[in-house]
Amino acid sequence: MAEASSRVLWKGAISFGLVHIPVGLHSATSEQGLDFDWLDKRSMDPVGYKRINKKTGKEITKENIVKGIAYEEGQYVVLNDKEIADAYPKTTQTIEIEAFVNASDIPFVYLERPYYVAPINKGAKVYALLRETLLKTGKVGVARVVIQTKQHLAALIPSGRGMVLNLLRWDDEIRPWTNLELPPEGLKAAGIRDAELKMAEQLVADMSAKWNPESYKDEFRDAIMKLVDQRVKDGKTETVTPLEHLEEGDAGQNSAQIIDLTELLKRSLKKPASKTANVSDAPSKAAKPAAAKKAVASKARAAAPKKRAA
Repeated sequence: MAEASSRVLWKGAISFGLVHIPVGLHSATSEQGLDFDWLDKRSMDPVGYKRINKKTGKEITKENIVKGIAYEEGQYVVLNDKEIADAYPKTTQTIEIEAFVNASDIPFVYLERPYYVAPINKGAKVYALLRETLLKTGKVGVARVVIQTKQHLAALIPSGRGMVLNLLRWDDEIRPWTNLELPPEGLKAAGIRDAELKMAEQLVADMSAKWNPESYKDEFRDAIMKLVDQRVKDGKTETVTPLEHLEEGDAGQNSAQIIDLTELLKRSLKKPASKTANVSDAPSKAAKPAAAKKAVASKARAAAPKKRAA
Protein backbone atom coordinates (compact mmCIF):
# COMPACT_ATOMS: atom_id res chain seq x y z
CA MET A 1 0.00 0.00 0.00
CA ALA A 2 1.29 3.46 -0.90
CA GLU A 3 1.97 6.05 1.80
CA ALA A 4 -0.89 8.34 2.78
CA SER A 5 -0.83 11.84 1.32
CA SER A 6 -1.10 14.80 3.69
CA ARG A 7 -1.15 17.34 0.86
CA VAL A 8 -4.51 19.04 0.45
CA LEU A 9 -5.56 18.99 -3.22
CA TRP A 10 -8.76 20.99 -2.79
CA LYS A 11 -10.35 22.98 0.03
CA GLY A 12 -14.04 23.69 0.34
CA ALA A 13 -17.12 22.54 2.22
CA ILE A 14 -19.68 19.77 2.17
CA SER A 15 -23.10 21.41 1.89
CA PHE A 16 -26.51 19.90 2.58
CA GLY A 17 -29.54 21.85 3.70
CA LEU A 18 -28.10 24.84 5.56
CA VAL A 19 -25.18 22.86 6.97
CA HIS A 20 -21.62 23.51 5.79
CA ILE A 21 -18.73 21.23 6.77
CA PRO A 22 -15.31 22.66 5.86
CA VAL A 23 -13.19 19.87 4.37
CA GLY A 24 -10.09 19.21 2.33
CA LEU A 25 -9.60 16.52 -0.32
CA HIS A 26 -6.55 14.26 -0.26
CA SER A 27 -5.49 11.81 -2.94
CA ALA A 28 -6.65 8.31 -2.00
CA THR A 29 -4.65 6.52 -4.71
CA SER A 30 -1.13 6.49 -6.08
CA GLU A 31 -0.42 5.52 -9.68
CA GLN A 32 2.13 2.71 -9.58
CA GLY A 33 2.19 1.79 -13.25
CA LEU A 34 5.42 1.94 -15.24
CA ASP A 35 6.16 5.12 -17.17
CA PHE A 36 8.57 4.50 -20.04
CA ASP A 37 10.06 7.83 -21.11
CA TRP A 38 11.18 8.28 -24.72
CA LEU A 39 14.89 9.02 -25.12
CA ASP A 40 17.07 9.77 -28.14
CA LYS A 41 19.51 6.82 -28.12
CA ARG A 42 22.21 8.96 -29.75
CA SER A 43 22.27 11.67 -27.06
CA MET A 44 19.99 10.38 -24.27
CA ASP A 45 17.89 13.56 -24.62
CA PRO A 46 14.18 13.33 -23.72
CA VAL A 47 11.88 12.95 -26.72
CA GLY A 48 8.55 14.79 -26.61
CA TYR A 49 5.47 15.19 -28.77
CA LYS A 50 5.39 17.76 -31.58
CA ARG A 51 2.43 19.60 -33.07
CA ILE A 52 2.21 17.75 -36.36
CA ASN A 53 -0.31 18.29 -39.17
CA LYS A 54 -1.50 14.70 -39.72
CA LYS A 55 -2.14 15.31 -43.41
CA THR A 56 1.08 17.09 -44.41
CA GLY A 57 3.33 15.66 -41.72
CA LYS A 58 4.70 19.15 -41.06
CA GLU A 59 5.08 20.80 -37.66
CA ILE A 60 2.80 23.80 -37.08
CA THR A 61 2.89 26.65 -34.57
CA LYS A 62 0.56 26.98 -31.59
CA GLU A 63 -0.98 30.13 -33.11
CA ASN A 64 -2.35 28.11 -36.03
CA ILE A 65 -4.13 25.56 -33.86
CA VAL A 66 -7.86 25.90 -33.17
CA LYS A 67 -10.20 23.59 -31.25
CA GLY A 68 -12.98 21.77 -33.06
CA ILE A 69 -15.79 19.39 -32.05
CA ALA A 70 -16.74 16.73 -34.61
CA TYR A 71 -20.52 16.47 -34.98
CA GLU A 72 -20.41 13.99 -37.87
CA GLU A 73 -17.76 12.36 -40.07
CA GLY A 74 -15.44 15.07 -41.40
CA GLN A 75 -17.61 17.94 -40.12
CA TYR A 76 -16.45 20.13 -37.22
CA VAL A 77 -17.66 23.11 -35.23
CA VAL A 78 -14.73 25.38 -34.31
CA LEU A 79 -14.81 27.12 -30.92
CA ASN A 80 -12.50 29.91 -29.80
CA ASP A 81 -10.73 30.03 -26.43
CA LYS A 82 -13.18 32.55 -24.93
CA GLU A 83 -16.20 30.42 -25.82
CA ILE A 84 -14.56 27.41 -24.19
CA ALA A 85 -13.52 29.38 -21.09
CA ASP A 86 -17.04 30.81 -20.69
CA ALA A 87 -18.49 27.28 -20.75
CA TYR A 88 -16.39 26.12 -17.81
CA PRO A 89 -18.49 25.62 -14.64
CA LYS A 90 -18.18 28.32 -12.02
CA THR A 91 -16.00 27.28 -9.09
CA THR A 92 -18.12 27.09 -5.92
CA GLN A 93 -15.70 25.35 -3.50
CA THR A 94 -18.56 23.20 -2.24
CA ILE A 95 -19.42 19.53 -2.40
CA GLU A 96 -23.11 20.18 -2.96
CA ILE A 97 -25.12 17.14 -1.87
CA GLU A 98 -28.30 16.84 -3.95
CA ALA A 99 -29.70 13.59 -2.55
CA PHE A 100 -29.00 10.70 -0.19
CA VAL A 101 -29.37 7.25 -1.78
CA ASN A 102 -28.86 3.65 -0.67
CA ALA A 103 -25.20 2.73 -0.96
CA SER A 104 -26.09 -0.47 -2.81
CA ASP A 105 -28.01 1.46 -5.49
CA ILE A 106 -24.86 2.77 -7.21
CA PRO A 107 -23.31 0.10 -9.49
CA PHE A 108 -19.53 -0.34 -9.33
CA VAL A 109 -19.22 0.63 -13.00
CA TYR A 110 -20.04 4.25 -12.06
CA LEU A 111 -17.14 4.58 -9.60
CA GLU A 112 -14.17 6.39 -11.12
CA ARG A 113 -11.70 8.03 -8.71
CA PRO A 114 -11.62 8.24 -4.90
CA TYR A 115 -10.47 11.11 -2.69
CA TYR A 116 -10.17 11.07 1.08
CA VAL A 117 -12.24 13.78 2.76
CA ALA A 118 -10.93 15.23 6.03
CA PRO A 119 -12.41 18.02 8.20
CA ILE A 120 -10.66 21.38 8.54
CA ASN A 121 -11.38 24.65 10.36
CA LYS A 122 -13.06 23.08 13.42
CA GLY A 123 -15.47 21.04 11.31
CA ALA A 124 -14.72 17.73 13.09
CA LYS A 125 -18.00 17.43 15.02
CA VAL A 126 -20.29 18.09 12.07
CA TYR A 127 -18.10 15.83 9.92
CA ALA A 128 -18.48 13.03 12.49
CA LEU A 129 -22.26 13.59 12.66
CA LEU A 130 -22.65 13.20 8.91
CA ARG A 131 -20.35 10.17 8.83
CA GLU A 132 -22.23 8.37 11.62
CA THR A 133 -25.61 9.25 10.09
CA LEU A 134 -24.59 7.79 6.73
CA LEU A 135 -23.23 4.65 8.40
CA LYS A 136 -26.40 4.11 10.43
CA THR A 137 -28.78 4.70 7.53
CA GLY A 138 -26.74 2.87 4.90
CA LYS A 139 -26.88 5.95 2.67
CA VAL A 140 -24.34 7.85 0.58
CA GLY A 141 -24.56 11.45 -0.55
CA VAL A 142 -24.82 12.14 -4.28
CA ALA A 143 -23.17 15.48 -4.95
CA ARG A 144 -21.71 17.82 -7.54
CA VAL A 145 -18.24 19.29 -7.16
CA VAL A 146 -15.98 21.38 -9.39
CA ILE A 147 -12.30 20.38 -9.37
CA GLN A 148 -9.82 22.21 -11.61
CA THR A 149 -12.56 23.80 -13.78
CA LYS A 150 -14.35 20.49 -14.43
CA GLN A 151 -17.69 19.59 -12.87
CA HIS A 152 -18.01 16.08 -11.48
CA LEU A 153 -20.80 13.93 -10.13
CA ALA A 154 -19.62 12.26 -6.92
CA ALA A 155 -20.67 9.98 -4.09
CA LEU A 156 -19.78 10.86 -0.50
CA ILE A 157 -19.24 7.49 1.18
CA PRO A 158 -18.52 6.78 4.88
CA SER A 159 -15.54 4.48 5.40
CA GLY A 160 -14.29 3.63 8.87
CA ARG A 161 -13.20 6.81 10.66
CA GLY A 162 -13.39 8.90 7.54
CA MET A 163 -15.36 9.62 4.38
CA VAL A 164 -14.42 9.12 0.75
CA LEU A 165 -15.55 11.34 -2.12
CA ASN A 166 -15.66 8.97 -5.09
CA LEU A 167 -16.02 10.73 -8.44
CA LEU A 168 -18.70 9.09 -10.58
CA ARG A 169 -19.00 8.64 -14.30
CA TRP A 170 -21.94 10.42 -15.90
CA ASP A 171 -24.76 8.20 -17.08
CA ASP A 172 -24.08 8.82 -20.77
CA GLU A 173 -20.50 7.58 -20.25
CA ILE A 174 -21.71 4.09 -19.29
CA ARG A 175 -22.11 1.66 -22.16
CA PRO A 176 -25.34 -0.39 -22.10
CA TRP A 177 -25.53 -4.21 -21.92
CA THR A 178 -27.78 -4.41 -24.96
CA ASN A 179 -25.18 -5.47 -27.55
CA LEU A 180 -23.68 -8.22 -25.39
CA GLU A 181 -24.75 -11.84 -25.67
CA LEU A 182 -25.48 -12.63 -22.02
CA PRO A 183 -27.22 -15.71 -20.61
CA PRO A 184 -30.75 -15.16 -19.26
CA GLU A 185 -31.25 -14.51 -15.56
CA GLY A 186 -32.45 -17.30 -13.29
CA LEU A 187 -31.24 -20.88 -12.82
CA LYS A 188 -33.84 -22.56 -15.03
CA ALA A 189 -33.64 -19.96 -17.79
CA ALA A 190 -29.85 -20.31 -17.88
CA GLY A 191 -30.10 -24.13 -17.87
CA ILE A 192 -28.28 -24.57 -14.55
CA ARG A 193 -29.02 -27.78 -12.61
CA ASP A 194 -29.19 -27.92 -8.79
CA ALA A 195 -26.17 -30.23 -8.62
CA GLU A 196 -24.10 -27.75 -10.63
CA LEU A 197 -25.14 -24.89 -8.35
CA LYS A 198 -24.21 -26.88 -5.21
CA MET A 199 -20.75 -27.69 -6.60
CA ALA A 200 -20.21 -24.05 -7.57
CA GLU A 201 -21.26 -22.91 -4.09
CA GLN A 202 -18.85 -25.43 -2.54
CA LEU A 203 -16.00 -24.17 -4.72
CA VAL A 204 -16.73 -20.57 -3.74
CA ALA A 205 -16.82 -21.58 -0.06
CA ASP A 206 -13.47 -23.41 -0.36
CA MET A 207 -11.82 -20.38 -2.00
CA SER A 208 -13.37 -17.78 0.30
CA ALA A 209 -10.99 -15.56 2.29
CA LYS A 210 -10.86 -12.18 3.98
CA TRP A 211 -10.04 -9.28 1.70
CA ASN A 212 -6.30 -8.59 1.96
CA PRO A 213 -5.10 -6.16 -0.75
CA GLU A 214 -1.44 -6.73 0.22
CA SER A 215 -1.74 -10.28 -1.13
CA TYR A 216 -2.07 -9.00 -4.70
CA LYS A 217 0.94 -7.53 -6.51
CA ASP A 218 1.59 -6.07 -9.95
CA GLU A 219 3.91 -8.86 -11.13
CA PHE A 220 4.89 -7.10 -14.37
CA ARG A 221 5.94 -3.92 -12.56
CA ASP A 222 7.86 -5.95 -9.96
CA ALA A 223 9.72 -7.86 -12.69
CA ILE A 224 10.67 -4.66 -14.55
CA MET A 225 11.77 -2.91 -11.37
CA LYS A 226 13.88 -5.96 -10.47
CA LEU A 227 15.69 -5.53 -13.79
CA VAL A 228 16.08 -1.79 -13.15
CA ASP A 229 17.51 -2.38 -9.66
CA GLN A 230 20.01 -4.90 -11.02
CA ARG A 231 21.14 -2.49 -13.77
CA VAL A 232 21.63 0.23 -11.15
CA LYS A 233 23.75 -2.13 -9.01
CA ASP A 234 25.82 -3.03 -12.09
CA GLY A 235 26.34 0.64 -12.95
CA LYS A 236 24.58 0.26 -16.29
CA THR A 237 22.72 3.58 -16.29
CA GLU A 238 22.46 6.59 -18.59
CA THR A 239 22.53 10.29 -17.66
CA VAL A 240 19.57 12.35 -18.88
CA THR A 241 19.35 16.11 -18.37
CA PRO A 242 16.11 16.68 -16.44
CA LEU A 243 13.51 19.06 -17.80
CA GLU A 244 11.87 21.67 -15.61
CA HIS A 245 8.40 20.81 -14.34
CA LEU A 246 5.82 23.27 -13.14
CA GLU A 247 3.73 22.22 -10.15
CA GLU A 248 0.23 23.50 -9.56
CA GLY A 249 -0.56 24.93 -6.16
CA ASP A 250 -3.50 24.12 -3.99
CA ALA A 251 -6.80 24.51 -5.82
CA GLY A 252 -8.11 27.38 -3.77
CA GLN A 253 -8.71 28.18 -0.11
CA ASN A 254 -11.81 28.11 1.99
CA SER A 255 -12.54 29.73 5.34
CA ALA A 256 -15.92 28.21 6.12
CA GLN A 257 -17.11 28.77 9.68
CA ILE A 258 -19.45 26.58 11.70
CA ILE A 259 -22.33 28.08 13.64
CA ASP A 260 -24.69 26.28 16.02
CA LEU A 261 -25.24 22.80 14.55
CA THR A 262 -28.59 22.13 16.18
CA GLU A 263 -30.02 25.38 14.85
CA LEU A 264 -28.76 24.64 11.33
CA LEU A 265 -30.32 21.18 11.36
CA LYS A 266 -33.64 22.56 12.60
CA ARG A 267 -33.69 25.24 9.92
CA SER A 268 -32.71 22.70 7.24
CA LEU A 269 -35.61 20.44 8.22
CA LYS A 270 -38.05 23.38 8.08
CA LYS A 271 -36.73 24.50 4.71
CA PRO A 272 -38.71 23.07 1.72
CA ALA A 273 -36.77 20.24 0.09
CA SER A 274 -35.18 21.10 -3.23
CA LYS A 275 -33.14 19.04 -5.64
CA THR A 276 -30.31 21.56 -5.54
CA ALA A 277 -29.75 23.51 -2.33
CA ASN A 278 -29.10 27.23 -2.63
CA VAL A 279 -25.72 27.78 -1.04
CA SER A 280 -26.29 31.51 -0.74
CA ASP A 281 -29.05 30.83 1.84
CA ALA A 282 -26.56 29.33 4.29
CA PRO A 283 -25.41 31.82 6.94
CA SER A 284 -22.14 29.89 7.27
CA LYS A 285 -21.27 30.03 3.58
CA ALA A 286 -17.54 30.02 2.97
CA ALA A 287 -16.41 33.52 2.10
CA LYS A 288 -13.56 32.99 -0.30
CA PRO A 289 -11.06 35.87 -0.31
CA ALA A 290 -10.98 38.04 -3.41
CA ALA A 291 -7.40 37.02 -4.08
CA ALA A 292 -8.35 33.33 -4.14
CA LYS A 293 -11.25 34.03 -6.53
CA LYS A 294 -8.90 35.91 -8.83
CA ALA A 295 -6.37 33.06 -8.70
CA VAL A 296 -8.99 30.43 -9.56
CA ALA A 297 -10.34 32.53 -12.44
CA SER A 298 -6.82 33.05 -13.70
CA LYS A 299 -6.15 29.30 -13.64
CA ALA A 300 -9.33 28.62 -15.59
CA ARG A 301 -8.39 31.15 -18.26
CA ALA A 302 -4.89 29.80 -18.46
CA ALA A 303 -6.05 26.19 -18.76
CA ALA A 304 -8.64 26.85 -21.49
CA PRO A 305 -6.31 27.46 -24.46
CA LYS A 306 -4.01 24.57 -23.54
CA LYS A 307 -6.25 21.58 -23.47
CA ARG A 308 -9.71 20.30 -22.87
CA ALA A 309 -10.64 20.12 -19.19
CA ALA A 310 -9.05 17.08 -17.56
